[in-house]
Amino acid sequence: MMENMQYAEELLREFLIFRGFTNTLQTFETELSTDIGRSFQVDKILDLIFSVYIPKYQADKLISLLNFFKQCFSSSSEVLLISTLSKLEVSILRYYIVHALQSGRQDKVVEFLGANGNYLLQKREDWMPWFGGSQYSFSFSPICLSSSLLLSLRSCLAAIPYIKNPNLDPQFYVYFSKEWFDALLLSFRNFLSEIFNGTRIPALLKISTEKNAVKHLKNDIKQLNHKLSQLQALLETKEAEIFRLRNMSPAAQDSSMLQDTSSISDLSSENSSKDNGGNPRIKDFSEANATVPSHLGERILGPNNVDSSGSSSVPQESKCELGSCSLSQPPFGNDEARDDLQISQAASRRDMLREEEFPEIKVDFQETFLGHTSPISRCRFSASGINVASASMDGTVRIWTYDSSTPTSRNATIYCGAEIMSLDWECRSDRLLLIGTADGGIKAWNVDAKRVVCDLSTTTEFPSVLDLKCSPVEPIFVSAAASRRHGSNKLDKVGFASLTVWNMKTWKAMTVLPLGEDPPAITSLCFNHNGKILAASAIDGMIHMFDMSAGLQITGWPAHDSAVSSVLFGPDETSIFSLGCDGKIFEWSLQNQGQVLWSRDCSRFCYPESLKICRHEIALDANGRRLLVTSGSVRSPIYQVQGHMSGLRTLPHTAAITSVDWHPTLPIFITGSADHSVRVTSIL
Repeated sequence: MMENMQYAEELLREFLIFRGFTNTLQTFETELSTDIGRSFQVDKILDLIFSVYIPKYQADKLISLLNFFKQCFSSSSEVLLISTLSKLEVSILRYYIVHALQSGRQDKVVEFLGANGNYLLQKREDWMPWFGGSQYSFSFSPICLSSSLLLSLRSCLAAIPYIKNPNLDPQFYVYFSKEWFDALLLSFRNFLSEIFNGTRIPALLKISTEKNAVKHLKNDIKQLNHKLSQLQALLETKEAEIFRLRNMSPAAQDSSMLQDTSSISDLSSENSSKDNGGNPRIKDFSEANATVPSHLGERILGPNNVDSSGSSSVPQESKCELGSCSLSQPPFGNDEARDDLQISQAASRRDMLREEEFPEIKVDFQETFLGHTSPISRCRFSASGINVASASMDGTVRIWTYDSSTPTSRNATIYCGAEIMSLDWECRSDRLLLIGTADGGIKAWNVDAKRVVCDLSTTTEFPSVLDLKCSPVEPIFVSAAASRRHGSNKLDKVGFASLTVWNMKTWKAMTVLPLGEDPPAITSLCFNHNGKILAASAIDGMIHMFDMSAGLQITGWPAHDSAVSSVLFGPDETSIFSLGCDGKIFEWSLQNQGQVLWSRDCSRFCYPESLKICRHEIALDANGRRLLVTSGSVRSPIYQVQGHMSGLRTLPHTAAITSVDWHPTLPIFITGSADHSVRVTSIL
C-alpha cells in the first residue's frame, strides 16, 4: 500500500506541474508534510497519538485528528463504526487526562477541561463525573460554558483535577490501571485495522497495482504464446502423421478420390453461374466464392445427425441409406454418373467421419448456474468478464458471478414481463446492462445502483428488439427492432427492420439508420474496435455496413442464400464472420469484398428445425482463433479458425444450446441451454 501511495503522489505532482498548478502543488507538499492521516498506517497513527500528542499535551491536534477520522468514515451505512469510534474517542481523551495527572500536570487537565467543555459536555453521561458530578452547576448558558468552566472547576472540589489520589477513587481508579490502557491500545489498533482494510481504495492508488498486474500478465501472455506455438507445431506434426496413417489403411481409399473434387466443384460452380445468369445475386455470389464448401453429402447429414455422445442419432432410414448403398450398383447407367455418385458418397463419409471425430474439450473447471426456470435466450459476459448476465424466455434476467472469490454485490434478478431477445453490456464503464424485449422495451440496468436507470420503448410498428449493441467508444447504442408476422420459427416471425441510434446520456433516439423501403429484419449487430463501422445482418441473407459518423450505409453484399443469424468482426477487423440459418459459416474479406477466407458447414448443429428453439449465434474468443456456435444438439462445436483442426465439442447440456459467449480476455466460454441452465467453462 505504501508503494502505491508514493506512486500516486508522484503522479499527482507530475500532473500539477504539467498543468502549471504551482500554488496547488505547494499546498499539496505542505499538507503532505503534516499528513495527520499518516497514509492510513495503523502503527504510525498509534505512535502519533500515544507518543506525540498525549505526552506533549497537544490536545487540539488530538481532537482534530479524531474528528478527521469521523469525517472520513462517517456515512449512514456505517452507524456501528461511528458509534465505536465515538466510544474510543471518549476513552482516548480520558487517557489524556489520566496521563497528565500521572505526570503531575494538573494545570494541563484544567486547561483541557476548560477549553473543550462545550464539546465534552455534549455527552453528559460520559463526562459528568470528571467535571464534579451532581455538585457541578449547569446554570450558566452553554454559549459561555468554556469561559465559565475554569471558575466552576476551581470552585468544585469534586472535579478530577482537584481530587487527591484519583487513582484510588472508586470512580476513576480503573482508568489508572495498566490493564485498561493495554485494552484501549489494542481496541484502537483493531478498530483502525478494520476500517482501513474495509475502506474503498481510491482509483489513483490502483494504478500502480494494475500497472504491475498488466506487466505480469504481458509476461505470462508472452510465455503462453511461446508455449502455444510449440504445441501448435507439435499438433500439426501429429495430425500429419495421423493423416498419413489413415491414407495407408484400406478404409481410406474412398477419401483419396476427393483429391480430384476441386476441379469438379469449380466446373460445377461455373455451370451453375451460367444456368443462373438471370439471377445476378446468385451469379455474383458464385463468382466471388470459389472456396465455398461443396454441398455433396448434405442429404445424408440430416438435422438429427448429432455428435457421437448418443444424445440423438441418425434416423433409421439415413443409417440404412448410408450403410447399404453400394458403389458397384449405382442407379445410373453411365460411367460419369457412377463417378459422381462415388465422389458424393466418399465426401459424405469424409464429412461424417470428421464431425464424429470432434474431440471433447479439455476442461480446467466448469460452473453451472441453475437460477432460471425457462429456456435461456441470451447470456453475456460483462466487459470485465467478472459478471454474467443471463436471460430466459419468461422475461427474467439474472446477474451473477461464477468465481466464488468475486464479490456478489452486483448480483440481481430483473423481471421484465416479456421474453428477453437481446442483451449487451456497456463496455466503457462496465456498469450498465441493456435489455431488449419482445414487447418493444429497452431497459438500462445499473449494476452498482441495482435499479433501472432508463426504460425506453421502440415504436409500436417494431416491437421485437432482436439485438442491441453499445459503441466501444461513444456513449451510444444501436437497437435492431423488427415488425411481427406469422411464421414457423424464430426468424420467420419477424418482418421489417428498424435500426435506431440512441444517446446514452440523454436516453433519447438520435437517428434512424437508412435501410431502404420495407427492409428485411436485422438479426445481428456488431461494432468494429473504434465504433466507426457497424455491421448488420438481415433475414434476406445480406450483410450491411454503416459509417456511424455519417449515419449512412457504405456497402453491403449477399452473404447467404438464407437468413443470416449472427455476424462478428474478425480479430484484426480485416474480415467479418457470418452464420446462416442453413448452418454455413463464412469468413468474408473486407479488403476484397465477396471473397471467402474460411468456411465451415455446421448444419448438423444449426439445422432449420432448431430455429424453433433459438436464434443461432456465434462467438469468437479473445484471440480470434476459436469460434463457438450454438447448437440444436446438447453439445456445441468449437471451430479452429484458419487452423488445421476440424473442431472440438463442448461438454453436454441436457437440451439444445441456445446462446454462447466468450470471456473478453480468458479462455473461458459460457453456454445457455433450453434445459434452463447456464454453464461457464474454462478450457486448458
